[in-house]
Amino acid sequence: MKLKSFAKINLGLEVLGKRPDGYHEIRTLFQAVDFHDVLDFAPLDSDSIQVEGDDPAVPWDERNLIHKAAVLLRESGRAEAGVRIRVAKRIPAGAGLGGGSSNAAVTLHGLNLLWGLGLDKKALADLAGRLGSDVTYFLEGGLCLGQGRGEAISPLEDLPRLFGVIVLPPVVSLTAEVYRLYRPSLTSGDKDSKIIRFLQSRELGSLENSLERTVFRLYPQLQDIKRFFQSRGAELSLVSGSGSAVFGLFRSRDEAERGWTEAQKRHPSVLVETLSRDEYGKGMSAGV
Repeated sequence: MKLKSFAKINLGLEVLGKRPDGYHEIRTLFQAVDFHDVLDFAPLDSDSIQVEGDDPAVPWDERNLIHKAAVLLRESGRAEAGVRIRVAKRIPAGAGLGGGSSNAAVTLHGLNLLWGLGLDKKALADLAGRLGSDVTYFLEGGLCLGQGRGEAISPLEDLPRLFGVIVLPPVVSLTAEVYRLYRPSLTSGDKDSKIIRFLQSRELGSLENSLERTVFRLYPQLQDIKRFFQSRGAELSLVSGSGSAVFGLFRSRDEAERGWTEAQKRHPSVLVETLSRDEYGKGMSAGV
């Protein structure tokens, strides 16, 4: 069984403060795009859980979220089966595109089917929240509001299709380091929230990522990529999550393709489209 594991971009991200548990309270807009890895699930006669992948930069042992998700699901479902999971990796680690979290969510979804556990979405979401802050989102897809650590997901009405370019610079941005160096701006809270304004107006242009100043301080070259997209008339250009990927969104495919042609001359990049919730669910479940 082969399943697609899609990436996300953050259309906006606001850091609201530090939590007692050491994490940061955030408000963010998750949006799925059609850039994906492929996970291949094969049952084993033994109870072994084996994870393999084609990206040497990713650890494929017990530290991998795929392995952790499989172990957690097996324990929760009281299953005794084994599985070999092979990953064709396209979404780079440390890019802010949620590749590892997406892989974990698809593992929960796929093994729930493969092992016939019959767990519903709420049960899977409870497990996802134990694996990572945005794993829960990847059980939902489409456009969602994320709150708390990012694990509290509220589905939103999907936007019209947008066309985008994601630049994938050869930089690994460490989320923990970005948050450690983050310093809040003078404005904060609901009164100044661009995301709350977006929920009322559905206008993309004013959305921001509170982490960008910190990311640009660590990796100044990423700011040039954002400027490039802005000069090409992008509706929105932001660092995704804590970086290092930078995206530009356009209303038309032609504009995106022209931007992609230019971007490729400077950096590795991919041409993408946004996915509605329905498209995401069908794409993840239909197999490859």
